[in-house]
Amino acid sequence: MTIKSICCLGAGYVGGPTCSVIALKCPEIKVTVVDLSKERIAQWNSDKLPIYEPGLDEVVKLCRGKNLFFSNDVSTAILEADLIFISVNTPTKAIGNGKGRAADLKYVEGAARMIADIAKNDKIVVEKSTVPVRAAESIAKILIANQKPGVSYQILSNPEFLAEGTAINDLLNADRVLIGGEESAGGKEAIEKLCSIYEHWIPRKKILTTNTWSSELSKLAANALLAQRISSINSLSAICEATGADVSEVARAVGFDSRIGSKFLQASIGGSCFQKDILNLVYICECLNLPEVAAYWQQVIDMNEYQKSRFTAKIIESLFNTVSGKKICILGFAFKRIPEIQGRVRQYTWRKLYLMKGPL
Repeated sequence: MTIKSICCLGAGYVGGPTCSVIALKCPEIKVTVVDLSKERIAQWNSDKLPIYEPGLDEVVKLCRGKNLFFSNDVSTAILEADLIFISVNTPTKAIGNGKGRAADLKYVEGAARMIADIAKNDKIVVEKSTVPVRAAESIAKILIANQKPGVSYQILSNPEFLAEGTAINDLLNADRVLIGGEESAGGKEAIEKLCSIYEHWIPRKKILTTNTWSSELSKLAANALLAQRISSINSLSAICEATGADVSEVARAVGFDSRIGSKFLQASIGGSCFQKDILNLVYICECLNLPEVAAYWQQVIDMNEYQKSRFTAKIIESLFNTVSGKKICILGFAFKRIPEIQGRVRQYTWRKLYLMKGPL
């Protein structure tokens, strides 16, 4: 089976840009991004896209209506697709076991049930959402339990490694593409088919293949290790302030060491992904009865919270210990010039000030 049609379930931050780039680089493949939200799909079909990413607008305009389509017709897209990306939201659980830490897979499981209910021929189903280890097993169980005669599935893991503000560049010039699947003949064949799509623009040496579980864990591990670097420099910044050292100079000095590098030696974690994924990792460690490992990664979160509280306290101290009735302007409060990111950081800063010293 040659991949002629791709369906992506979920028209969000990952699904939209990823499939837009695939459509750009694979003009012979029909790519359909579907979502239950009529408003979101209408935005993807308009001149004002639902998300802002440098370069995304141009890619969508080049492909939309040719081999890239955005639709609410989920059934037709699934029926026609040879390969289906699951790119739905995986929020942190709000209730039950793992509340506040574990990933809630209700949308992933819902997508799997939808595929099983609609599909009438063989499908390659690809996890694109960030999921806990062995989530593919849950997808497989749902698909197999509802399997129609003559229909078979291969489940792959293909995590995204995108950063807000550079998503299109990250897709076009990826450090690596990771694909995990079963080590069976069918699994290997499915992996090769997904590899052939990425090979349209990614050198084969940058496409890594592994088993499903290693691929799933690699995404969480990547975010955890990047966040760990930020927390490490945060801890050193407190020492620098106490001793008169300059944390920027310390970061520059250690960054010249090729074993360390200069990236992610900056201020605290402000986005949602790192914290969500580390808390998920902590919960997984606890479920695996690895309390020491869970405590280690929890410290990354704790250090980040300490850094944010310390920063807020310094603002209040500089204003003679009261912010009531004062006007505050913060310059350079977000790492990236993306409105959504700046809004989240701004909301956090004001909320922290309010909780510590009352209304402004």
